[in-house]
Amino acid sequence: MIDLKDVIPVRVVRKTVESEGIVSFELVHAEAGRLPSFAPGAHIDVHIPGGFVRQYSLCNAARKTGRYVVAVLRDPSSRGGSTALHDSVSEGDTLEISPPRNHFKLNGESVHSLLLAGGIGVTPIFCMAEQLYEEGRSFELHYCARNKQKMAFHDAMSQAAWSSSLRLHFDDGAPAQKFDIDSVLEGAGADTHLYVCGPQGYMDAVLDAARGMGWAQERLHYEYFKADVIHKDTDSDFEVEIASTGTVLSVPADRSIASVLNEHGFNISMSCEQGVCGTCVTKVLSGVPDHRDSFLLPDERDANDQMTPCCSRAKSKRIVLDL
Repeated sequence: MIDLKDVIPVRVVRKTVESEGIVSFELVHAEAGRLPSFAPGAHIDVHIPGGFVRQYSLCNAARKTGRYVVAVLRDPSSRGGSTALHDSVSEGDTLEISPPRNHFKLNGESVHSLLLAGGIGVTPIFCMAEQLYEEGRSFELHYCARNKQKMAFHDAMSQAAWSSSLRLHFDDGAPAQKFDIDSVLEGAGADTHLYVCGPQGYMDAVLDAARGMGWAQERLHYEYFKADVIHKDTDSDFEVEIASTGTVLSVPADRSIASVLNEHGFNISMSCEQGVCGTCVTKVLSGVPDHRDSFLLPDERDANDQMTPCCSRAKSKRIVLDL
């Protein structure tokens, strides 16, 4: 549940077709107020007609205060949010958004940054490239798409002052320009930090390759924007205890911890409901979580002292949460 005091009213001042299936929205404060500043990698929750709440990365340069720009891919397999934005929101309309949150920050001390974007995953990466150029820091951006028609911001990036650091890769292009994960990673120095965003298969391939080459976890930065909620045939009931009240509730095999807690008045803030955004991360005091998110880092999962109740479950018969 989102606290209404954190909601910001915005007006759509520009709606632009950026490529086949991708539309951008430029947002300003609807009441002439000041939008919070943000850093590259930040995202906002957008409240969409139809009761949807979805997360979108801010893709405009962070130095350009007073406005936010998000780009939205029409996804026919989505739960309806992207379709509603494409079809039901026009210039002049007002929406509500959350303040920016950032779980995908640039490392301030890296000597070189390797930015990898797949499809709509370019949105936070575009913003990062702008920031790195402004700071005079070394970087290289590889942008992968099915074809030029599906590549959002193609012209803006190709004409940017930093375009010499841009490499474009098309699935339908000549073999010589195809994205070679191993070659790109092997060519990076030991002081390079990697940032990747895109479809889950693309990101998994990049991260698996990097880890296989011995890249340290602290050099790997990533953000999933969509994930499948994992259900297993072996899922069973377990109990969740609220430390502050001693309340014990049963979580059935076919329901999430968060849905059960919210039903009983324990307001768990949720946004993506897929373990991607980190909004619902909750401290675990006892018990063993069954982590099914894409947000927590491997060492954070191994510690078993926090979890995402929107999608994760419990391996133990009872889990105690700090609520």
